Amino acid sequence: MSGGSSARGAAAPGGAFDPACSRCARLAEFLAHQRGEHPDYYNRPVPSFGPRCAPLLVVGLAPGLHGANATGRPFTGDHAGILLYATLHAHGFASQPESRPGDRLRMRRCRITNAVRCVPPGNKPTASEVRRCNDYLASELAEVPVGGAVVALGRIAHDAVLRALGLRAGQAPFAHGARHAIPGDLHLFDSYHCSRYNTQTRRLTPAMFDAVFAAVRTHLGARGA
Repeated sequence: MSGGSSARGAAAPGGAFDPACSRCARLAEFLAHQRGEHPDYYNRPVPSFGPRCAPLLVVGLAPGLHGANATGRPFTGDHAGILLYATLHAHGFASQPESRPGDRLRMRRCRITNAVRCVPPGNKPTASEVRRCNDYLASELAEVPVGGAVVALGRIAHDAVLRALGLRAGQAPFAHGARHAIPGDLHLFDSYHCSRYNTQTRRLTPAMFDAVFAAVRTHLGARGA
């Protein structure tokens, strides 16, 4: 997996990440409330984590209230990141198997982002909030090199990726383990979200999750991305 491929183009107009974004009134109000409830938390739109123009982009749903919203790093601080970072490390995409605030974790040829950058009440963003945040995701996708891979963690992330690329949901149906060719000579790999509910009910097992990233690693190695 060499880093020689170039990005597909400039970021989408207006899609540069805004750490002070407040375009979603409900989310902005919820964040303001959390600043009072948890003044030591990050409590802002959460930036992506990992090198820009990485050949692998992992897309989650939204920051967890006591996870990324607290730490400022995607999938860090709550249960959802346990399986993700262990699996990324196993396949060479992360320098260590755990993510903790203040550590020296480095992503290798991998970047992590979310379909929605602000923590939503009940961990459930509305469809309109996903749409309003979609240009940020389009900007991230525009920087994935030709031949790269995108992993969507769950249906909402999957549909957000399709929207950002101007595709309809029916053109690439979500299913765990599915793989789709998408614009930009990229491949979209689907997985159930690595949430506490999915892992504890064994809807998503470590072996199932590992198989997704093994397929990604094979794809990137074969494509030289």
